Amino acid sequence: MTLRICFVCSGNICRSPMAEVVLRHEASAIGLAGRLAIDSAGTAADIGFAIDGRARRALERRGYGPVSHRGRQFQPAWLNERDLVVAMEKSHLRWLDSRGSKTGRTARVRLLLSYPTGRAGQGDSLEVPDPYYGDEAEFESCLDLVQAGCAALLGELAAELTAS
Repeated sequence: MTLRICFVCSGNICRSPMAEVVLRHEASAIGLAGRLAIDSAGTAADIGFAIDGRARRALERRGYGPVSHRGRQFQPAWLNERDLVVAMEKSHLRWLDSRGSKTGRTARVRLLLSYPTGRAGQGDSLEVPDPYYGDEAEFESCLDLVQAGCAALLGELAAELTAS
């Protein structure tokens, strides 16, 4: 069984490709890479653009890389072609829900930080803020959240995959 996962953000050049890279790397480290098909897309994608240089540098500083990516638009049909669609913020969930009502969506749709990261009860948002208009430090903070969310997600996926 292969689980098909798509990460979604706005432009598909910062948060969602960061999550795609992190989850792919971490799944590989525990021997689950062959059980997961991971990609990413945007609700208002910068189609064809490379990953933002600040996102790429943040990933490479932490040992993820080299990073190759081109932005692409999320297609509503993918809600029936993926098992799980993971959004970065609530506006992405609303966008996905509005498309899912037209397709009879079969994919589970969740926020990345809705997985148990140990952040619950700390008054923190379940959204990964968009670092695009920020500096390198904001991309590092974004990557912290993406790593925490991906670790929690991978914990649930590993349990699901080993049970099947």
